[in-house]
Amino acid sequence: MIELYHCHDARSFRALWALEEMGLAYRLHVLPFPPRFLAPEYLAQNPLGTIPLLVDGETRMTESAAIPQYLATRHGSTPLAVGVDEPDYGLWLDWMHRGEATLTFPQTIVLRYTQLEPEERWVKQAADDYAQWFLSRLRHVTRALADREWLCAGRFTMADVCVGYALLLAHTVGLDHKFSPEVAAYWERLSARPAFLAAKAAQNVKAA
Repeated sequence: MIELYHCHDARSFRALWALEEMGLAYRLHVLPFPPRFLAPEYLAQNPLGTIPLLVDGETRMTESAAIPQYLATRHGSTPLAVGVDEPDYGLWLDWMHRGEATLTFPQTIVLRYTQLEPEERWVKQAADDYAQWFLSRLRHVTRALADREWLCAGRFTMADVCVGYALLLAHTVGLDHKFSPEVAAYWERLSARPAFLAAKAAQNVKAA
C-alpha cells in the first residue's frame, strides 16, 4: 500500500489531494511541523526531514509537485494526466512545476518571517517583498482563467492540484484577500471538490 508522510496543510497536501482524486488506497502518517525537530524518528525514513515522503513499493519521493505527476502516470489511465500526444502536454508540465517553484516558494518566505520564526526574528521587508513576488506571478493564473474553468486540456488535472495548493497556502499566510475575481472563483471550484474535502478530513482525523 502507498504510504504518505504529511503535515497539516503543508506541501504534502498536494500528494494527499492527488491520492484522493485518484481513489487510491494509502496509509497516512500525520507528523507535527517541522518534523525534523518535532518528530526526529522521521529522519530514519527521510534524512532530509522534509515532507512529503511518498513510499510506493521501492519508489520513494519527496518532491510535492512530482508526486501528483507520478501518481497520475504510474497508477492508471486517468484524465488527471495530460498525455504526451495532447496539445496541452507542455502546458500541463509547466503549470505543475509553476505551482511549486513560482507560486509556493515565495510564500514560504512570507510564512517563515511572519509566523514560523520567533517574533523577534520576523522580517517585515522580506515578507512584504516575497508576498508581492507571489501576487505578481499570480496574475498569470488570472490571465489563464480568463476563458477557461481549469488551467489546461479543457478539464481538471493534476496541474490544478499543484497550483491549487499554492492558493491554499495563500489562505494560510493571509494573501487570499488579494485574489482577483477569476482566481477567487477558481479557488471556490477547487476547494469544493470532493477529493479536496476528503483530503482535508483525512488529515484532521489522523491528527486527532
